[in-house]
Amino acid sequence: MIVELICATVTVAMATLQRDGLQLHYEIHGDATERAPLLLTHGFSASGGMWSPNVDALASGRQVITWDMRGHADSDTPDDPDAYGVEQSVGDMVALIRLVGAPRAVLAGMSLGGYLSLAFNASHPERVAGLILVDTGPGFRRDEPREQWNAQCERTATRLESDGVDALPPSPERGAHGSVDGLAHTARRVMAQHDGHVIASLATVTVPTLVVVGADDTNFLAAADYMASHIPGARQVVLAGAGHAANIDAADEFNAAVVEFLTDVP
Repeated sequence: MIVELICATVTVAMATLQRDGLQLHYEIHGDATERAPLLLTHGFSASGGMWSPNVDALASGRQVITWDMRGHADSDTPDDPDAYGVEQSVGDMVALIRLVGAPRAVLAGMSLGGYLSLAFNASHPERVAGLILVDTGPGFRRDEPREQWNAQCERTATRLESDGVDALPPSPERGAHGSVDGLAHTARRVMAQHDGHVIASLATVTVPTLVVVGADDTNFLAAADYMASHIPGARQVVLAGAGHAANIDAADEFNAAVVEFLTDVP
C-alpha cells in the first residue's frame, strides 16, 4: 500500500518494499525527473526519519528516497542473524533504485550508511551517479584496528541484548525501534568488517564525491580526511558546530553544500 501526503510543496509517498520475505519501509520525496534520484541511507540505530531536516531542500528538482534498514524502525526485523549483512543491505539499496526505475542514483549515507554506500559503489559502480559521505569512514586496511572495531561491535550488540535501548547513547538521529534484536544483529553482521575491500576501492571511485563531516565529530575527522585525499576529485566540507549527525546539527549548511554539489552531478 502506498500513502501520499503533501508536505509544503513536496509530495511524499510512503510504502513498503517486499524483499527476501521482508517488508522494508521507504518514502519517496518529490517527483521523478531526468536527474538521477538521491538515495539517503541512515546510520546504525537511526532511521530514514533522520533526514527530515534535509529532504525538502534536496527534493527540489530531484526525487529523494529515504528508507529504514532491515532491523530498524518501521522495517521488518528478521530473527535469523544470517538475514543481515553488507551484501543484504546493498541488495536492499539496489532494489530501491530499481523500484523507481532509475538506472543510477546518487548515494548519500551517514555513518554506517556511508560505509554501505561505498560498498555499493565497489560492487555496482555502474549504478552510481555520485557519492555523498556523511560522518563516516571507509573501514580498515590493517587487521589489528579492524579486530578492535569488531570487538566494539560485539560489545554494542551484547549491551543491546542486556540493556535494551538504554545501551544506545543519546543522539539526535536515533530512531524509534520496536525491538533491539535487529540492532544487535546489525552490529554483528553489518557494522563488523571482515576485510579491507571497501577502503581499497577508494582509488577506483570515478563519480563526483562529497565528503561531509561535523567539526566536532572527532571520531570521524581523520576518516573524512582520508576519504577526501584518496577518492579522486573528492570535495570535503567540514561543518562548524556539528557533531556526528552533521545533517541535523547544521541542517541549513548541510543542505546548501549538498544542493551545490548536486548541481555538478551529471
